[in-house]
Amino acid sequence: MLKTLVAAFKNKDIRKKILYTLMILVVVRVGSLLPIPGVDTDYFSSLLSGINTGDLSYLSAFTGGSFERMSLFALSITPYITSSIIMQLLTIAIPKLEEMQKEGEDGRKKIASITRYVTVGLSLIESIAMAVGFGRSGLIKGYKDFSTLHYVVSLIVVVAALTAGSAMLMWLGERITENGVGNGISIVLLINIISGMPGDFATLYSTFVAPRTIAKGVLAAAIIIAILVVMVVLVCFLQDGERRIPVQYSQKVTGRRSVGGQSTNIPLKVNTAGVMPIIFASSLMQFPVIIAQLFGKSYEWTKYLSSSYWCKVATPKYSIGLILYIVLLIVFAYFYTSITFNPIEVADNLKKAGGVIPGITPGKSTSEYLNKILNYIVFIGAIGLLIIALIPIMCTGFFNASVSFGGTSIIIIVGVVLETLKQIESKMVNRYYKGFLSE
Repeated sequence: MLKTLVAAFKNKDIRKKILYTLMILVVVRVGSLLPIPGVDTDYFSSLLSGINTGDLSYLSAFTGGSFERMSLFALSITPYITSSIIMQLLTIAIPKLEEMQKEGEDGRKKIASITRYVTVGLSLIESIAMAVGFGRSGLIKGYKDFSTLHYVVSLIVVVAALTAGSAMLMWLGERITENGVGNGISIVLLINIISGMPGDFATLYSTFVAPRTIAKGVLAAAIIIAILVVMVVLVCFLQDGERRIPVQYSQKVTGRRSVGGQSTNIPLKVNTAGVMPIIFASSLMQFPVIIAQLFGKSYEWTKYLSSSYWCKVATPKYSIGLILYIVLLIVFAYFYTSITFNPIEVADNLKKAGGVIPGITPGKSTSEYLNKILNYIVFIGAIGLLIIALIPIMCTGFFNASVSFGGTSIIIIVGVVLETLKQIESKMVNRYYKGFLSE
């Protein structure tokens, strides 16, 4: 990895792209520290301190701490992620969008444009909900009464600032994609997660290393590092692991030329769904808990849905919710894979192109074969995701190791870093290839 970065900085064009990306990321972090005018950040922080940190850990990690500070980028890019998921689901449900997706580059641009509008709409809805909901609890300095003109104006400012901040982050991410390196939205999410990790490591140090003797402290630090290394290695295997299905294309003779006849393969990734199953399962279970806590309500059933109460020796009954979480994660792994990879469509395209899987009859038999292999691979990927997601939860439950990053964050960090490095390497290869042709 270091060798790739050193070689990239020696290339003038790629160096400019990397520096441009770093400059945008500086703007992102500065915006995450800018408070919204009129907001009582101290009161808001004290309000959130009464909420179980485990229930807001993923939100804290995704926003890079902006949510706790109620800064300009408090919504982060979560509205864009949500709108992208919505558009993926609608593409399956609405034939018009499905046709648009098949139009190639023009179709993708149209879908991307619609996604932007949906993002702004979601940002506006979330901003209004947050401003009104938190406004009743003291979000605006010295005001809780809707009849006051100053209060209403302040609420409008908060809504406008949060919506504009989310839209600006989306725009900055797209600028990175066009003029920098890597996927801009993913890199913005990456820097937000990384920004909170020093504080998390400091918490781990003060909890498990500092209070102990030197020998026990060193042992505790070694165990923490070993757990992180194991998780990173497992994520690397999940991200790069794939099953390659061989495909043989029939040879056609046109005039004096023969066309086709080459062999290729269909790569089926072990972790086809990526981090989405964890995000879906966590969001679905934590949403009612967060809503109840934000409105100052405390119910017994929320403890079953809250990951903060799972795997605790003193209260084992709440770990029943962990079983539901495991089921949801596996179900969403199959569901998300089913909407991103269609065996029937792939089999049909192979048949039209004259491709055949050796030993498998084209058409229905091919789709059944692909579906069988896919189900097997998805199950392995889901188990891998489950292990990565459960390690932080179990550490929190058994050892009270409360940190904002977990399995989701590590998958995102490793995945984005690997993907960005691959893009840098491809740009370098393309650069050298062009140079070779011009000589």
